[in-house]
Amino acid sequence: MIEADLILKNAILLTMDQDFNQYDPGAIAILGNSILAVGKEKDILAAYTSKDLMDCDGKVLMPGLVNAHTHVPMNLLRGLADDLRLDVWLMGYMMPVEREFVSPEFVRLGTQLACAEMIRSGVTTFADMYYFEEDIAKATAEIGMRALCAQSVMKFPTPDAQFYEQGLEMSRDFIKRWKDHDLIIPSVAPHAPYTCPPEILKAASALAVEFDVPLHTHISETSLEVENMRKEQGMPVVPYVKKQNLFEAKVLAAHCVYVDEGEMRTMQHLGVGVAHNPSSNLKLASGVAPIKSMLEIGLNVGIGTDGAASNNDLDMFEEIRLASFLQKGVSGDPTTLPARESLLMGTRLGAQAMHIGHLTGSLETGKRADLILVDLTPLHNNPQFKHNPLGVYAQLVYAAKAADVSDVMVNGKWLMRQRNLLNLDEKEIIRHSQEYAKKIDAFLIERESSVLSKLVAIGGAAEEESFEIQIKVRVKDTAPIYKALQSPKIEIIRKRHYREFDLYFFFKDVEQGMLRYREDEFLSPENKIEKVRSRLTLIGQTLEDRFPQEVLLSRSRYIADATQSPRFYREYFKPHQEKEIEKDRVRFLVNYEGFEFFINIDEIKKPALGYFLEVKSRTWSRQDAEEKSTLVTRLIEFLGGDLNETTSDDYIEMVK
Repeated sequence: MIEADLILKNAILLTMDQDFNQYDPGAIAILGNSILAVGKEKDILAAYTSKDLMDCDGKVLMPGLVNAHTHVPMNLLRGLADDLRLDVWLMGYMMPVEREFVSPEFVRLGTQLACAEMIRSGVTTFADMYYFEEDIAKATAEIGMRALCAQSVMKFPTPDAQFYEQGLEMSRDFIKRWKDHDLIIPSVAPHAPYTCPPEILKAASALAVEFDVPLHTHISETSLEVENMRKEQGMPVVPYVKKQNLFEAKVLAAHCVYVDEGEMRTMQHLGVGVAHNPSSNLKLASGVAPIKSMLEIGLNVGIGTDGAASNNDLDMFEEIRLASFLQKGVSGDPTTLPARESLLMGTRLGAQAMHIGHLTGSLETGKRADLILVDLTPLHNNPQFKHNPLGVYAQLVYAAKAADVSDVMVNGKWLMRQRNLLNLDEKEIIRHSQEYAKKIDAFLIERESSVLSKLVAIGGAAEEESFEIQIKVRVKDTAPIYKALQSPKIEIIRKRHYREFDLYFFFKDVEQGMLRYREDEFLSPENKIEKVRSRLTLIGQTLEDRFPQEVLLSRSRYIADATQSPRFYREYFKPHQEKEIEKDRVRFLVNYEGFEFFINIDEIKKPALGYFLEVKSRTWSRQDAEEKSTLVTRLIEFLGGDLNETTSDDYIEMVK
């Protein structure tokens, strides 16, 4: 007889192999970290012997579940911001908090919290994508789980990299050091096509190909992402990333909610694995991925929880059940994605989607000993029928719960026995997690009270000069102004023509000032749009002074590029009131008597207020502002403006 290190017997054994072999009672022999043999109990006990013989008491013995897409440290952000759109949730809350708090210590604690939860719900393998990924790998390996750990790279500064080249170099170093680890598969993760320009996508793919490791990314998660790609690149997301050589690597693509049949066939042909995330996609209202079609075409489709910040748990039993129900619901066909196929996605297909199907995902000779025991005796699992061999799959998918998992083994070592975690101190993890929660709470409470803090949090805000002087007059005829601008007393430095669309946000606390979202259309001499620029400006409400002839001195502003839609900023800043202005503006930057001024010739079209001549200048110096205040009145008169027609109201104050 052949000596094994461990034999598990008296189990309902589901192999999840190509033939879906079942053995009842079944047994499995384990040697080291691998499976020595699987089969009927009588056959295994006749051929193998072991000093360690374990009776499974009729529990289901099956492969450990495979969580094909998650962000494990985000367990520390569970419940941070809910019931928001994806862009507001990600850009407005997750990323600002991550920039403030994510560190090696943060990701290690978050990984411990997540691994404890996943082990308790029967997960033995997961695919992660986050920052400080090597620290995540270290924590995971210490705990004993198997993971595809992918270092995130994107065009924005991240908690661990100020620029994308640094992120790519971190990925290279991480992959080189961990390439042959027994539990960790190191990887690179260009976050998504909308956060990674072609240079990142191509470089990440080349890196993954060089070291023959998988590449983990997000693809076609939302309809907005797809619409923007079509608008900007003239093609859907999948053809675009293919053009950037992304699919030369072994890609694991998360979400894929909005892909058509042609894109699915492209992915199948190029061996792309898909990670379906039903709870996250529903919670963020991203949509329902066409999983039935993907499976029919032959794609390897796994199931993921996504991060706990957008789910809000890592319960794979819940995800597997929901995946089945969703496809039935959207297809109107109750036979769509039956229980066995849904469970397959949570085991072998998930491993294949991660490009590690040769290691795990099914119970077969030679594969790693990654397995779980599931107790079917609790009340919610009874009674049990035996007439249909498919019944046990339905029992697991439609009735079983994460709490029914009693034992978990990874790589031939127990991580949980009789619901007791062996390598983790849950009480300490929870205590440290709550300490982080208090710090993050304090940060958000302070930030939410300030529009400026919220603007700074989403990145890119810069302070303009502290003081702005301005004077404007109503005019009936703009011709004299253009004629005066030809005078040698005025040096024209620059001229531009715009159409400007302004959306002002007002807040109940007037001391917050007002936030302006502006879209500038730059017009050519033929009045054709040459480019479009969007900006945010936080305008202080304080009027510092009023000089003679209605010259205003006001606190200036903070500006930031507006990279999101007005709808994003409306939901993020939560204004009390909104007003709109549309104008045609010809702007001159001029030198007059040794000082620079902006001269705006404006036609206010919405509301129809007519024509105005406006002169402005900005400065850091109040003394400089006072000197310029006398010059602006002379400049207005020189341009033909009537000082009796000056107004101290800004355009937005004229809007009823």
